[in-house]
Amino acid sequence: MSLLRELFQGELPRLVMFDLDGTLVDSVPDLAVAIDKTLLLLGLPAAGIEQVRDWVGNGARVLVRRALAGGLQHEHIDEARTEQALELFMQYYAENHTLTQVYPGVRSTLDWLREQQVELAIVTNKPERFVAPLLDEKGLGGYFRWIIGGDTLPQQKPDPAALLHVLQLARVDAAQALFVGDSRNDVLAAKAADVQCVALSYGYNHGRPIAEENPAHVLDCLSGLLRSAEPTLLPGLAG
Repeated sequence: MSLLRELFQGELPRLVMFDLDGTLVDSVPDLAVAIDKTLLLLGLPAAGIEQVRDWVGNGARVLVRRALAGGLQHEHIDEARTEQALELFMQYYAENHTLTQVYPGVRSTLDWLREQQVELAIVTNKPERFVAPLLDEKGLGGYFRWIIGGDTLPQQKPDPAALLHVLQLARVDAAQALFVGDSRNDVLAAKAADVQCVALSYGYNHGRPIAEENPAHVLDCLSGLLRSAEPTLLPGLAG
């Protein structure tokens, strides 16, 4: 039995919601280019891809504030500076997504779910204006019935509002839905919405292992949803 069916007592969920960045696509290279252009124009040193990888996950505004601060803590950055940098970043990021790559196993998994008539949705903290064009550009645009961006609603993940909104649109109970993400915000949002959460190990979680957040399962590839779940051996029982 596949992991997906095991999570739902032998059945398939009616709805699967996905985070985008760090879950379906590796967008950090393009985000880093836009951040570095912004910083250099403002007379600040470029951050580089590895730092940006640790900063993403809380939407464009927080990413920009972290870049201005040079770290995760950004409370001291004022709003005027934020607005200036955010406008530049949004302009630069809209120009190019050529470095963004779809992760292995994503297309085959989405194809299978669509064939099984499972409803699919995107719930991301990325500004909504970028989501549909990026999906179309990467060949993922035809899979998702609903797209919720970071500015679609007043709240962002880890608030559960976006997940609850999709559940309402789909007319699906939380017990019949799954959320797939890669960060602490994703796991917290799913738990707050009473939706099961599977997390990907390769995504963006501020440098911390996603297993620390105790999702229902951690996968190294999205296609692991469709494979049989391997039993977890307790320490001292392996071998």
